[in-house]
Amino acid sequence: MFEVIELSKSDRQEGYRPEPDPAKHPIFQWPPKPVAVAKYLFGFPGYLWPYATFFAGVALVWWLLLTPELSQMRDFRASWIALICVSNLTLLVLCAGVLHLRLYVQKAQGTEYKYNSKWLSVDNQTFLFRDQLWDNVFWSVCSAVPIWTAYEAATFWLQANGFAPTVSWQSHPIYCALLLLFTQVWIDVHFSATHRVLHWPPLFKSVHSLHHKNLNPGPWSGLAMHPAEHLIYFSGVALFWIIPSHPLHSLYLLVYLVLGDIVGHHGFDRLVLRKKIVLNTNHYMHYLHHKYVRVNYGTGVLPFDRLFGTFHDGSDESMRALKNRFRAQALRSREGRKDAAS
Repeated sequence: MFEVIELSKSDRQEGYRPEPDPAKHPIFQWPPKPVAVAKYLFGFPGYLWPYATFFAGVALVWWLLLTPELSQMRDFRASWIALICVSNLTLLVLCAGVLHLRLYVQKAQGTEYKYNSKWLSVDNQTFLFRDQLWDNVFWSVCSAVPIWTAYEAATFWLQANGFAPTVSWQSHPIYCALLLLFTQVWIDVHFSATHRVLHWPPLFKSVHSLHHKNLNPGPWSGLAMHPAEHLIYFSGVALFWIIPSHPLHSLYLLVYLVLGDIVGHHGFDRLVLRKKIVLNTNHYMHYLHHKYVRVNYGTGVLPFDRLFGTFHDGSDESMRALKNRFRAQALRSREGRKDAAS
């Protein structure tokens, strides 16, 4: 069992705090604001650019250059499964390794735009090897990569044998393009739903708390999860076992889950190159989830946290609402225990 982690005063040390955005998501505002919606969908950074477009490009390169022909995957053979595993490990190391090298080894921008001004934890018995980085690397390499590879291999095998329906881009280009766009929405729905399940106290304590040891996450923290959580996290690809798709759709989903998690946990709001901001990563909401645990379960386009009252944007107003909600929950819990005792 893993213990539920409580924030100490030193863990709460603040760094960069973005100005909260008081506006609701432009897609769900009324009356409609088409200019704001278009800016969100096509602007930089936005829904499609740079992350979704970049991840789709990576998936396409991986499919064309590093993935065996579908006809070769009709039988489970160690050769092609090993190739996929090595390709996945390479992608993980390249992305997480480059970000870690620049931001945490070279410290190229110091703590500028870093959400927590502290660096990764060392000599801390909370982590394997008493080191946050090597703990994160262990779970990412020894658990995430094999389970990710297993889902990928199973999906390709099902499609190669006709057990999962497939379509071609040449025959159904519009359907395939729309499904690619929908994949990002599905990732958000699946992640938000399963993430809330993982915060059910028994599952949180035995499984999800391993990930939440990273109160101050870094690039390798994104996939530092319990193996049971990896089974849940990558299970979204099973959508393509049911609905017609091209193998590129499942590859895109898996690449998105991996690279999105790395980018979403590197701990900086903006990346700086030669004293110029080159990218506003804007993952403060998920940092607040690691900090306060019971807020911001989703990370995407759909406003689940606003609907369920768990949205937190870092503002004083959100903090007051969070404290009031926790007090109300504690009061209901005490009254429930009194009723049970009587």
